[in-house]
Amino acid sequence: MSLSATPVLSGPTGSLLDLIGKTPMVEVTKIDTGKCRLFLKLEAQNPGGSIKDRIALSMIDAAEQEGFLKPGGTIVEATAGNTGLALTLVGQAKGYKVLLVIPDKMSKEKIQHLRAMGADVRLTRSDVPHGHPEYYTDMAERLAQQIPGGFYVNQFANDANSAAHFRTTGPEIWEQMDHKVDALVAGIGSGGTITGIARYLKSVGSDAQIILADPVGSTLAGIVNEGVPGPEGSYTVEGIGQNFVPDTADITLIDKAYSIPDAEAIGTVRELLLKEGVLAGSSSGTLIAAALRWCREQTEPKRVVTFVCDTGAKYLSKVYNDAWLAEQGLTDRPLHGDLSDLITRKYENGDVVTAGPGDTLDTAFKRMKSADVSQLPVIQDGRLVGILDESDIVHIMNTDEITRKERFAKPVSSAMTRDLDTVQVAEPLDALIPLFDRDRVAIVLDGEKFVGLITRTDLINHLSLNR
Repeated sequence: MSLSATPVLSGPTGSLLDLIGKTPMVEVTKIDTGKCRLFLKLEAQNPGGSIKDRIALSMIDAAEQEGFLKPGGTIVEATAGNTGLALTLVGQAKGYKVLLVIPDKMSKEKIQHLRAMGADVRLTRSDVPHGHPEYYTDMAERLAQQIPGGFYVNQFANDANSAAHFRTTGPEIWEQMDHKVDALVAGIGSGGTITGIARYLKSVGSDAQIILADPVGSTLAGIVNEGVPGPEGSYTVEGIGQNFVPDTADITLIDKAYSIPDAEAIGTVRELLLKEGVLAGSSSGTLIAAALRWCREQTEPKRVVTFVCDTGAKYLSKVYNDAWLAEQGLTDRPLHGDLSDLITRKYENGDVVTAGPGDTLDTAFKRMKSADVSQLPVIQDGRLVGILDESDIVHIMNTDEITRKERFAKPVSSAMTRDLDTVQVAEPLDALIPLFDRDRVAIVLDGEKFVGLITRTDLINHLSLNR
């Protein structure tokens, strides 16, 4: 394959919508791909940050042409985040209001991004099946019917979804790969990507294998490989996987499917950043992990294409957060059979945000806000000497004897609690209950050495993961 080493630059444009598509391709060179060459189409470089920009423009244009969406109307959609971002980008550029229904497992970065763009975001349950009134697609369809001028996009059954990829993504891949594609790996969220591109490749005579990357817990891989739905379960990867076959997805085009566990997907996407410098989202980890599995099974050289569907900047609080991964049970950390198994942020690893007794309350409070915690261990010369929580700071603030500035300038030692309720790391789980009954956080020691803190949430999470 011979591509120009120098990017082709275009002149300025008057709209971000003109920049959708025409995304670059990069080859994976520092990860073991077996006998194959693996290429990533960088869809994160669309103006909205994901591959969904393509379908948003296509579906809104089609709705306008067909008269379903009129000036002053409201775009309504059920989305895992990226389609919502894309619809908001396109909808606002065209003067529409946007209302989005999003499952509550989505990353906070996506939700904050959507709200900052002006979308009306409604969170709904992620633990209910298709057909339940609180399932995100059912809720979105109902809301669209209730809103005057509301248009339910329904990416899961919208022909303009797969058409976008037939018209744009497929031809781009075919051109960038010099008409030599042995396999395409994609997931199914709404089904448009894999369907549209597969149809295009077949239309130009390609015999490329079409490979489905599916999260463990989604039922689609079972349908492809065995003809029956696979075991249904929960998974943390966002944007792909379903417990039903979307109308947009043509399963008959798919040759093989891989079920990828969350841990493998996240490990792959983090390896991609470490070795290739590409910051990708969680679904990209599923796709690339499946592509690597297929590549490593081959006995002859092949050329394989998959996607960086969106940027990993939307998942910094989850996929790239070691503490969050530990809370979800997605790390390989050893279990010791004691209270340390409940501690996701250990002091000896530098994971615990602390304060010193001489730090100001202003400094301590800013650290609390930054780390999103309500208490700080107070450390002096490597030893735990106290704990400071929000109520301690409130008591100092509740006075008119000095100015607010003077109050925040007081040292942590003036407010911290020195009478500490501690437990030894070898004590049983039951030792935590009396502390929680007194509304305390559990301070865990190993002898005199501070190990970390355990909250009620930590205990509940541990019991949930180890049922």
